[in-house]
Amino acid sequence: MKKIVLAAALSLLATTANAADLRLSSSDVEHNKQIADLYVQNGSGCSGGDQSPALSWSGAPQGTKSFAVTMYDPDAPTGSGWWHWSVLNIPTSVTHLDRNAGQRDGSKLPAGAVQGRTDFARPGYGGACPPAGDKTHHYHFKIWALSVEKLEINTEMSAAQVGYMVRSNSLASAELVPVSTR
Repeated sequence: MKKIVLAAALSLLATTANAADLRLSSSDVEHNKQIADLYVQNGSGCSGGDQSPALSWSGAPQGTKSFAVTMYDPDAPTGSGWWHWSVLNIPTSVTHLDRNAGQRDGSKLPAGAVQGRTDFARPGYGGACPPAGDKTHHYHFKIWALSVEKLEINTEMSAAQVGYMVRSNSLASAELVPVSTR
């Protein structure tokens, strides 16, 4: 019995240590720094470039079968935050998304990857644009290592449903949290 408990504990420690190795980085956005205009929405009173930033990741835990990338603003004055972007079914051979990969038509995504519907009621990247005079907003760019190769989503699913599916199949995640004020 002691050997089984010890083996289970060692397995859990190995998984936890491996999950802690997942890292997300970007040459375009920095943790706790103002988002540049190129990545700000063009609409809703903002006049940015509305391009998704370049993102790269490393250190996926053992058992990773695909990746997902999300961008979420918990500070949006909705009572439930705001989903700005989700990219799902990214193959494990892919370790980065180029700048502007989040075009609405999906033409710059890796083969097999799809975008979920955002709170803008469409797929594709929607840049930061906090309401004028509101508090600082924190934009959580997250990489998720998933235990499944493909998440079955459709265009009718809400961003919250997509977020739930990502979380429920997550092995590990890492994030960058740039900010925006206006």
